[in-house]
Amino acid sequence: MSTYQKLLRERERLQQQIEAAKTQELAAVIAEIKQAIHDYGISAADLGLARESKSAKSRRHATIPKKYRDATSGATWSGRGKTPKWIVGKNREAFLIRT
Repeated sequence: MSTYQKLLRERERLQQQIEAAKTQELAAVIAEIKQAIHDYGISAADLGLARESKSAKSRRHATIPKKYRDATSGATWSGRGKTPKWIVGKNREAFLIRT
């Protein structure tokens, strides 16, 4: 039998040993991870594994209701961000959108 054939058999035997060791150690590693998740209250999102739901995305980018309206131009403003020129220095009460 050639050295090449012996080495191939040895490689196959070693590969089987590697897989067996991995399987045996994997169970212990998974048990440790599960215990840490339980102990520390870790979520999939904490690990970067959870997908963000569509509703969470829409809440994050939800539009803010308009609070003020300019009767002349019809422009509106939510009251957040830079103050528009049409309301600067004026009484905001007069521009409130009443529902």
